Amino acid sequence: MKSIVVVGSVNLDLVSRGRRIPAPGETVTGETFQTFHGGKGANQAVAIGRLGYPVSMVAKVGDDEFGSRLRKGLRAAGVNVTAVGIASRTASGVALISVDAKGQNSITVVPGANGKLLPRDLNEALPRLRSAGMILAQLEIPIETVEHLAAIAMRFHIPFMLDPAPARPLSRDLLSQVTYLTPNETEACTLCGTPVGGLTPRNAHEYAEKLLKRGAASVIIKMGGRGAFVAGADGLRTLVPSFKVPVVDSTAAGDAFNGGLAVALMRGMDLVDAVRFAAAVGAMKVTRAGAQPAMPTEREVNRLMKSQGS
Repeated sequence: MKSIVVVGSVNLDLVSRGRRIPAPGETVTGETFQTFHGGKGANQAVAIGRLGYPVSMVAKVGDDEFGSRLRKGLRAAGVNVTAVGIASRTASGVALISVDAKGQNSITVVPGANGKLLPRDLNEALPRLRSAGMILAQLEIPIETVEHLAAIAMRFHIPFMLDPAPARPLSRDLLSQVTYLTPNETEACTLCGTPVGGLTPRNAHEYAEKLLKRGAASVIIKMGGRGAFVAGADGLRTLVPSFKVPVVDSTAAGDAFNGGLAVALMRGMDLVDAVRFAAAVGAMKVTRAGAQPAMPTEREVNRLMKSQGS
């Protein structure tokens, strides 16, 4: 069984909760404060590990107390951390997260050691990357590293899943090397050069078409509680509905989705069934607080799918 390799960020999440997220220049009183292991890359790796699939990570943490703690957390979740390096005289990445009473969040990421994951680090990890069954990446590491990774995946014919978050424009050259592109609504708008907020389930197909024309082999637009729109080069176009669950915290829901999607595809599901499974993974995650500690097991996901007729 070939493992999944995740290349990306590792952060410590500093999470405050209150009635609402402060507006610019405003101070509000929070209700609770907690720390969680996070980072989009690490979240996706932990999601995969919790689902019982072999997973390795290529990343960097700082030579601080946070870095040691983050590596231990990944190992405890079943993630191989052999290729998680330590950047000297550098702080580990952190994310400052505010969560409101409805579970919505606002996030500021300080990259720290994540910004020092460079193309040469991928070259050092090439044997691990070459043996992967699938490679996952996000945009919380330098873009030149993501571009180099995409070229490696293309060279060795390895499926490449890109979560284009945080939102930013991407080149056609990079998108043409992506097997599975998984933007949310904001990211899809940014990639298509349209105003944020204009994407809906009714017009999601238009955005997907634009992204397919820019080179991605398959596009899955994540729309949270409104479902996920799936489009493939083979003509597939469909909206996969979401699962109805109480939302406690939406942090890392998209990462849970991507981890679930990768596992389902590696286990041989077709794309629509894989997206349905991924949606269930994301739904289970939002019922609990935090990022990595809230990632569900396969048994929990299957129970949700069975309870809602999937």
